[in-house]
Amino acid sequence: MSNRYGQSYRNGGGYGSLGRQDDDEYDPYGEGYGSDRYAPAPRQASARSPPYAAPPPPRSAQRVQETNAEREMAKVLELIKKEWPAMCENDCIPVQLALQLLDTSSVGRAHEYRNFQRTHQYLQDSLKKIVHEYHQGFNSSIGTFHKIQGSIQASQKRVRALKESLAASKAALCTTDPELKKLHATSHMYDEVLQTLNELDDLRAVPDQLEARISEKRFLTAVEVLQNALRKLTKPELEGIGALSDLRSYLANQETALMDILVEELHEHLYLKSPYCQERWQNLAKSQGALNEAFKDAPAVAPFHAILDAIDWERPVTEDPQKNPEADTFYYVMLLVESLNKLGRLESAVDTLKQRLPVELFAVVNETINEVDQKHPSSLRGGSSGSQGLHIYGQRETRMRADVIYDLLWTLYGKFEAIAEGHRVFHESIKALIRREGAGNNIALLGSFKELWNLYQNEIRSLLHNYVTTDADVYQFRSSPGPGAGLNGAKDASREHLFKFSEADAKSVEMATEYEALDGIIRAAVPGLTSNSRKGAEGRKAGLVVPRSDPAAARKSTGATYSSNQGSGTYKSLVEPSVFNMSLLLPPTLVFLQRLKSIVPPGSDLATSTLTSFLDNFLVNVFQPQLDETLGKLSDAVFGEADAFLQDSEWARVAKRPVFKGATAFFTIVTAFCRMLGTIPHDQALSSLIITQMLRYYDRCFTWYKALVTKTQEEASSAQELRASAVMALEPSEIRETMKKLWESETSDPGLLEKETSLLLARAKEKKLEASDIIQDRDTISSLCLLYTSMKWLSVKILGLRHITKNETDSSRASIPRSEKRRWTLLNDPNKATAEEGPVYLPMTQETVQSFDSILTSYSDLADTALLTLHAEVRCRILHSLTTALSPSQTAPYLLDQDVAEPDPEILALNAEMVAFDETAAHCLRAREAAFVRAGLGRLISAFLVGNAPMTAPMNRRGCGRMRLNVLVLQQNLKNIEDGPGADLGRAARYFELFDEGPDKVVEMVRRDSERARLKAGEGGGQDGGQGGGVDGVEEEGKKEKQQGTGAAPGDKADGFMFTYDELKALLELCYSEQLADPERGVAAAAKRQLADKLLGLSEYMWQS
Repeated sequence: MSNRYGQSYRNGGGYGSLGRQDDDEYDPYGEGYGSDRYAPAPRQASARSPPYAAPPPPRSAQRVQETNAEREMAKVLELIKKEWPAMCENDCIPVQLALQLLDTSSVGRAHEYRNFQRTHQYLQDSLKKIVHEYHQGFNSSIGTFHKIQGSIQASQKRVRALKESLAASKAALCTTDPELKKLHATSHMYDEVLQTLNELDDLRAVPDQLEARISEKRFLTAVEVLQNALRKLTKPELEGIGALSDLRSYLANQETALMDILVEELHEHLYLKSPYCQERWQNLAKSQGALNEAFKDAPAVAPFHAILDAIDWERPVTEDPQKNPEADTFYYVMLLVESLNKLGRLESAVDTLKQRLPVELFAVVNETINEVDQKHPSSLRGGSSGSQGLHIYGQRETRMRADVIYDLLWTLYGKFEAIAEGHRVFHESIKALIRREGAGNNIALLGSFKELWNLYQNEIRSLLHNYVTTDADVYQFRSSPGPGAGLNGAKDASREHLFKFSEADAKSVEMATEYEALDGIIRAAVPGLTSNSRKGAEGRKAGLVVPRSDPAAARKSTGATYSSNQGSGTYKSLVEPSVFNMSLLLPPTLVFLQRLKSIVPPGSDLATSTLTSFLDNFLVNVFQPQLDETLGKLSDAVFGEADAFLQDSEWARVAKRPVFKGATAFFTIVTAFCRMLGTIPHDQALSSLIITQMLRYYDRCFTWYKALVTKTQEEASSAQELRASAVMALEPSEIRETMKKLWESETSDPGLLEKETSLLLARAKEKKLEASDIIQDRDTISSLCLLYTSMKWLSVKILGLRHITKNETDSSRASIPRSEKRRWTLLNDPNKATAEEGPVYLPMTQETVQSFDSILTSYSDLADTALLTLHAEVRCRILHSLTTALSPSQTAPYLLDQDVAEPDPEILALNAEMVAFDETAAHCLRAREAAFVRAGLGRLISAFLVGNAPMTAPMNRRGCGRMRLNVLVLQQNLKNIEDGPGADLGRAARYFELFDEGPDKVVEMVRRDSERARLKAGEGGGQDGGQGGGVDGVEEEGKKEKQQGTGAAPGDKADGFMFTYDELKALLELCYSEQLADPERGVAAAAKRQLADKLLGLSEYMWQS
């Protein structure tokens, strides 16, 4: 074969050369397996590698990596995969390949036969190398196999020998021997003696073991040790041993002592006396909202519901000697319950807990109050000594009071919640214990939670009463043991749930029926003892319910309500009681009650929906009467202050114009009240209280207004007691309507001003103004201005409080049912009670808001009345002063012998009064109100001077000069008061200027004006002036006063002023008044004839125009 296929593959040019050619490309497991720890490292060089190949690695490295035989085997396998891939397939058919190697045709593979042989020989050589390298391991394996086989054979022999020995023993035991029975009896006797000795040894060690377990707080084990020892002592074989009598007495005493220890330990953890309980209640206080720095480092604890869910109530509690049982309070309570149950004293322990519950809670509350008292200095509690709760606290004081109250309540409620959680675990432990033992529903063991809630209710009610009512500084504790209680504080169970009149609803149908039946029995038994009238019965029924109008009696009734539980313990008030503390007290209380709902056992006889029912009673019977009384006293304090109607020195902080000090104080009360209402559940009865006070304040302000405008006793007459300006502002009249229209108009209406002037002049002619009709005091004017601004400011401020709610709750009306679900929910966060910012509202229903709106209307009407009074007052002053100035009988006559250089004193006084009036109005009123008071003053003065000029008769030229000087002074003063053309007295000045020009000049100007009017009007332009006609201002009413008209020639300086026929007639009469008053009859007769001629000409020209 070697000759046939060429040179043998054994020589250097054979297979070895082939292997060396593929040396660099050979990889036994491919590149993808380089990370396999079992993959051989790539071969560096073959044994027959060429001279230039890298030297082989050291033998140690080859052992670590792979041997030469392994590399050879890997190489040949790679060669087979490469040269003969068909041999590596799973479905390879060797016969087919053999036939192909024998086939010498062109499609056969006979030419590859030699390569195939070389590959085959290479494979054989590699296998031989493998065998040579591992033959030692094969040999040692063979030896080990023989050893194992020998050991198995030896074990089989021993098993057979053991089997034979067992068979022999069985046969020996089946034989009977009488001696064995004796030996058995003797052995049994010795065993009993040994057992008795062992039990005696165990009993001797019981005291030490029991004390050790108790000191380690391993009570379950202690109970087991005690009970095991007691059971052993009851065995018959130990009853005759007299040495055990002391041990029996000791263990009996230890049973009672252990029960007391368990109860005390239970108290320590249920009422937070143990230091291990501090973490729990401090975390609860912090989570509820306490800001105490002492709690900021308290670690977070798991929620109570998560703790309850994690407890497996179906499995009895077991002790863990590796941990401190007190570290977990709830686990410790369960352990104590289990221990008491095993001891057989669980029911007596529950009774003891019920009896001590009031005392323990009182101690918790008292201790908490003392702790908070020590942390807050008295100077930092925002109190005001002696105010009796009648004080509206500022933001700083409220914040300080809130810190104290919140610290107290959050801390106390955190403790209450921790106590309730402990009682819930105590309740659930007993319930699970009863369920496991199949004892049924034992009410005596499961009824403690309701007693706890009743005491909580009393404590909360006590705290609310203590910090809201002002009838006592110290409020008696209502849950402490009362008279007749046992030495340990226990009450007789039969007396624990007595009927209380305070808990009865006197308005209910059942109570009314029973009362009527009782009343009938009393009348039948003792006639005359009670009244037969229904009214008397209703009065007695009403005696059960304190009316809202008698707050003091309400407090007494409430005190009687709670006094049934009152004991010797007292609580210290940390801050001054005030009804406004309610906004600080309620948020923590409601949060606590909401959290308490999740703690109440679902199967207990305490319904969670009734947890807040006692607050309804407190609201109606305590808080509402106290609030009514406090509001009344606060309002009385505001109304009764001497400076209530003086200007507030700090008005600029609250208003744009000065207001009453009483108004700002009253609105402060209203705001504080509304802010407090925003933190408590809505009750329409509470909103009605402040509406009543608003009405009282209106009555007080109206009374003050009447006092300002009422004449003094010396000035008052039987006909009229009010000043003239007040009569015009209050009583319905055309003048009042005109003034109101002027005030309501956006711009100054000349027509309305002219009408007002005419009405005022007519009233002045109809009824002369006296000095008593005028307000002389400047402070009164200032008070009227302040009354206007205060009422306007207050009405705007109170209007901002208007808020209509859909909540129809009204505790003052029994016909409206109360919804339990809508009450006592936390309306807002606790910080709202101390926040000064934010909206403040007064919630009202559609019915109540009508009263509210009517009060606002009353405020606005009173403000308008004050403004109209001011408007009329300045005009009355002008009319009165000008009447005095024009009257020769009251001042100097106008027939003067020499010229006058100074105006009349009455005119100067009028100017001073108008300036002072204007300064007061400008300081207190807004620009619009001040302009309303000023508008039309010049028109009124001018009309009065012209219309009442005949009052000055007789007058000469020097007297007319005096009048013109007065007019000039008035006009100069008016320019400083009234703006615009209204301050011009040119018409009056022109009127008296015509006096100087003489009657002829007057008639001539009328003639010229008549001709000019005819030229303008044409032939048909003539107009009948009628009786008293002329081109007068009535015909041109509503137009400008200054326009071309009768009485001045074209180009004259006075051109544009219009005068009526009566005014010109009066002027002509005034011109001849000096001659008419002459004592010589000739002069007077001549003057009469001249006057008649002038009047005839005036009439002719005026009628023609």
